[in-house]
Order: sequence, then structure tokens, then C-alpha cells
Amino acid sequence: MNPVRIALTALVLSIGSAGWLAMAQSPVVVAAIVPVPDMPPVPDPANLYSETVADRLSPAVEDALPRIYVPNRRSNTVSVIDPATLQVVDTFKVGRNPQHVVPSWDLRTLWVANNAEGRTDGSLTPIDPRTGKPGKSVLVDDPYNVYWSPDGKNAIIVAEELKRLDFRNPRTMKLEYSIPTPKCDGINHADFSIDGTFALFTCEFDGSVTKIDLVNRRVIDTLVLSPYFARLDIMTQLAVFSKKPVTVLDLPELGGAIYTMRGMPQDVRVSPDGKTFFVADMMADGVHVVDGASFKQTGFINTGVGAHGLYPSRNGKLLYVANRGSNKVWDKRNGKGSVSVIDFATQKVVQAWRIPGGGSPDMGNVSADGKYLWLSGRFDDVVYRIDTGSGASTRSRSTASRMGLPCGPSPAATRWGTPGTFARS
Repeated sequence: MNPVRIALTALVLSIGSAGWLAMAQSPVVVAAIVPVPDMPPVPDPANLYSETVADRLSPAVEDALPRIYVPNRRSNTVSVIDPATLQVVDTFKVGRNPQHVVPSWDLRTLWVANNAEGRTDGSLTPIDPRTGKPGKSVLVDDPYNVYWSPDGKNAIIVAEELKRLDFRNPRTMKLEYSIPTPKCDGINHADFSIDGTFALFTCEFDGSVTKIDLVNRRVIDTLVLSPYFARLDIMTQLAVFSKKPVTVLDLPELGGAIYTMRGMPQDVRVSPDGKTFFVADMMADGVHVVDGASFKQTGFINTGVGAHGLYPSRNGKLLYVANRGSNKVWDKRNGKGSVSVIDFATQKVVQAWRIPGGGSPDMGNVSADGKYLWLSGRFDDVVYRIDTGSGASTRSRSTASRMGLPCGPSPAATRWGTPGTFARS
């Protein structure tokens, strides 16, 4: 739900050949992860994405149709694309303002989150991935996004406008309890710690991220994010929320002052070792890096205009960043959209792919075989299929594509309910 965030320090050691031999003979041992009760085990503590590789499909998705599901916010529909032909093979009505399509914790159902912005008739529409057909919608308060508790016992409904997280029965969607998040305006996307004890949720309209204790059911703290995170003077100003920009540097010799203001964090994704979180920021045009344990910002990575969606490669080595090409909520077609590829280990952008002719890549996911990155075109009413080897892109016409876009079937996963994918992570 992650959007980026990791801070690894490269150490250069001057040692002799004997030292190198000793290191080769003594591999680094990564401590086993002790997850919360009933959470699936983490087979590889160094790579929590190890179970999302192409040859590890869950038996739960064996009968699922290979389809791309695209929520269309303006028409209140979902378009279904056959990835083999790039053709829309079905379109059906769902609830009002569909935002994301999310797989259930057991991978047996896809849920369309219809948050009905500004109204009281929010709902979730189930889709059977074996048939690609919708079922009867269930009324749910303000479901902007949907995640799942690490043990699978609750659906976590992100009630954005209501500033709270609603924990519901994963099958009936009956409310069981809530966690209020009054200091997180626009609570949005999330990702989870490797042991399932906490999660980070972005606060879109506060320029911050909030840390949720999933064991004790409470907000731990909220952190303001900024490319100027190392500047105490600037962060002190940003800590007092204001819509107005604050001065970063006053450089009259260069024509005047440089200003900044709170950003607009979007997606969140955790590093393969579970220690660091990456947070895309569509106003800062890049990815914040946050240490999960200390809950401190440790870095910032410039990517592209309107950084929004974050997706790990199937082998867990790379992070794809969908840069929308605009800092606006709505904008014109054929913008400066792009995809940046970050190396998890170095926290550096290693590739940058422009959308030919312009575009607006937004939310999506990686195909089951890892060969393609599928992204919705927010302003362009299309879906992009991007080759993860070359960066070449192909377009498939949707109707009014908006947000999350799951690919199915996909590999089994160690994560739970990240929006924009079916049976992923």
C-alpha cells in the first residue's frame, strides 16, 4: 500500500586476501523473522519478496483468468483487459468512484474499493478471479483503499475522508474495530513491517506518514517528510502545518529565495530486508527514504514529476516508480510521465523510461512472469504495458482509467493486500 524509502550505507573495507577468504567462508547470517501469531512465515529474511517470483504461484490462483482489471472513476466501471491481446474483453458497473482493485488475503476474491467521495454510499464490489465477473456490492464507509491484517483476520479499510482505519471481518465486511488517525489528513497508501507488528500509512494532505501499531491498535507517531529532511530549520517550519511555502534558501545573488512546502505522499513500499520504507511524493517529484524502526527520514531520491506508484520487481532487487508527469490531481493528456527504476541496494536510479508521446502512468503492478509493468494512465484513458527489460511501452485503450490495476494470476506472496495487484505481496 508504499510507497521510496531505504537507507543502506555502503562500506568500503581495506582488508587483505586472508580477510576476503575468511569472509567468503563465513557467510552473513540473517536472523530469522518472528512474525505476529498466525501470520505466514518469512522464508527469506533478506528478501521478503522471495515468494513473489514467477515460479511460485499459489494453488489459490491456479484457476484464475489472466486478466488486467482497471477501475474507471468517471464511469463507475471496471474494464477487463486480456493481457495476451491487449483488448478490453469486458466492462461492468461497480459502486461510485472506484479507486483500487485489491486481492483478498486468501487470494480467492478481488475487491473493488468504491469510496463515493463526499457521499455516504461507499461500497466494495467483489470479483471472482476465476470468471472475471462481479458479485453484489457490500456497503462500507469510505473505502478509499483496502489492506489486510498480517494474520488475515481483518480487512483494513482506509477511510480517507473519515481519517480512520476500519478493521472488518474479511468475508462479511462487518466492522469489528477502528483506529482513529486524526493527525493524518488524507490517509492513503500503506506497507507493513516484515514481522507484521506495524504499518506505515501516508497522509496525502498533511505531507507526512503515520506509523500504526497493529498489535496494540494505536497510532505510534506521525512524521513530516521533505527533501530537506536534514535541515532542522526548514523542518521546524514545516512542522507547523501551512498551505503556504516556507523559505529554503534566500539567495538574492541568484535571483531571490527558493521555497518549499509540505509534499503530497502517495504509495509506500518496504525494502526487501524489511528495514526501510520508500514513500513516493507527487509534489516533491521523488521518493522519501524512512527507517522503519527509528521512524526517521534518512534520504530522498529524485525520480520524476509527480512520483506516485511503487512496485518491486519479482526478484526483489528493483523498485519501479511511476511518475505521473504532473503535480496536479487532474491535468491534460500526454504529459511528461515516466518510470524510474531504483536499485534497492544502492538507493540510486539506474534507469529512466519516458512514455513515448507523453502520458500519465499512475497505479498498477508487475506481471506474474515479471516481464511487464502494467500501469494505468490517469489523464489519458489508457493502460501502459512496459517491458521491464527494455522500458519499451505499449498502450491498451481503457475507458476512463483512474487508479489501481491488478494483474492476475500472479505469484503467491509474503505480503498481504497491497493495492494494484492480484495475489501479490
